[in-house]
Amino acid sequence: MSRPHDRGGMAAGPIDTSEHDRVQWEKNTHALMGILSGDLKLIGGSRAAIESIPPDAYAKFSYYERWIAAMESLLIEAGVLTKEEIDRKVTEMEANS
Repeated sequence: MSRPHDRGGMAAGPIDTSEHDRVQWEKNTHALMGILSGDLKLIGGSRAAIESIPPDAYAKFSYYERWIAAMESLLIEAGVLTKEEIDRKVTEMEANS
């Protein structure tokens, strides 16, 4: 089965290569992935985690939303956090915003 990231030989149309300023949450996401995978070596295989995002979510998510989904999956897989801990924190943050 072809996954959303498998584009070889497919007509994809034009690609927007223009630069844009990253907003703060994107900068934070980029930094966190670097810390977790590079400096702390707590997670690895981010590409495989991104590529395993279900196709409907992959198509809906932005670039950095895919990174967040991958980090969540990898942190759970590594035993650093549980899904329940992450969900609880997200609920708490939503209530405070």
